[in-house]
Amino acid sequence: MWVAGDWKDYQVIDTSSGEKLERWGKYILQRPDPQVIWNTPKVNPLWKKVNAHYHRSRSGGGEWEFFDLPDEWSISYKSLRFRLKPFSFKHTGLFPEQAVNWDWMADKIRSAGRPIKAINLFAYTGGATAAMLEAGAHVTHVDASKGMVGWAKENAAASGLADRPVRWIVDDCRKFVEREIRRGNHYDAIVMDPPSYGRGPKGEIWKMEDSIYDFLILCEKILSDKPLFFVLNSYTTGLAPAVLEYLLATVLKKHRGSVKADEIGLPVKENGLVLPCGACGRWLAE
Repeated sequence: MWVAGDWKDYQVIDTSSGEKLERWGKYILQRPDPQVIWNTPKVNPLWKKVNAHYHRSRSGGGEWEFFDLPDEWSISYKSLRFRLKPFSFKHTGLFPEQAVNWDWMADKIRSAGRPIKAINLFAYTGGATAAMLEAGAHVTHVDASKGMVGWAKENAAASGLADRPVRWIVDDCRKFVEREIRRGNHYDAIVMDPPSYGRGPKGEIWKMEDSIYDFLILCEKILSDKPLFFVLNSYTTGLAPAVLEYLLATVLKKHRGSVKADEIGLPVKENGLVLPCGACGRWLAE
């Protein structure tokens, strides 16, 4: 498993009964997690001192219960800084397990010895964008949500990266890639974090299992003649890391490189175990 173990401002304190207890800076949150199917005793006293608790509804969705939490706050990861706020469906605007990918991508960009042009698709609030900008890449950040792209801009500015070479694109990812193919634009690195299910701005349906292969075929067409890496993340239940490895190896077979895939996870303070948080496939040029 690839573990995001270098955080100082974030920590999974404990897990039990379908929930995880987390520290985000100085605030303690209690949120549901579908991977937590054990019912170990909640002996840590912080379970009773949370600043906010997201309650999952049996009918789907849920709502926050706030005790002492600001509308917004920030945390840092190394030289990067991220704005946080609680919003619908339990999220805070950041997936801290992705830090293990940020570090990997930044290392590959720094050691490439040449300018790297990267694209971040389904880019959310821009954790990967900030990491690649900080490492020296020119980044195109694409997300269908105007609010998320604005949030990503704020994160980049908070990280001191506002003057770095970046394009902020509000668009459906598939349609943008199709236009880039027609324009003849190419990228040395592709990163994507597609949703399990979603709808485009005109009602287009995205379902990971049905859509991802054809989308990867399109994305291969915007790779440069000397691609550096291709990263595919998945939070879709049932898609094992081996599936991501097979997808990338199949789609990128004409390019010289190797594929590795694994779960990504976060260390748990209470017991020293690792909480699985999704899967990732990485193609790296030889």
